[in-house]
Amino acid sequence: MTIRALMDLGLLAMGTSADSGGSPLLQLLPFVLVLAIFYFIILLPMKRKQKKVEEFLQALKVNDKIVTTSGIYGQIVKLSDRTVQLQIADKVRIEIARNAVGGYQGQEPVQQEPPANP
Repeated sequence: MTIRALMDLGLLAMGTSADSGGSPLLQLLPFVLVLAIFYFIILLPMKRKQKKVEEFLQALKVNDKIVTTSGIYGQIVKLSDRTVQLQIADKVRIEIARNAVGGYQGQEPVQQEPPANP
């Protein structure tokens, strides 16, 4: 017997074939598909929502009637880069973080209340 024949017999005895599996790219295909599905189902909608919230927060102006993520209703009196001053009653003003603005009064909220820490 030749050496090649002996190697083939040894491989058959071990239960494997002479070629081991095929193309490495073909083996990576399932992982690529899972990543693509993850991107289109989870990451892309999340990015769109984040962009919508950022556009909303940048479009805020004085005299807008808003509701905060914690449920406080008020009218914007003063704006700065990071904070918003709200008038919630006559002569009652509070200053909140700009990111705490949830949406306009009477409309669907742009961002939801963050979950409470237990």
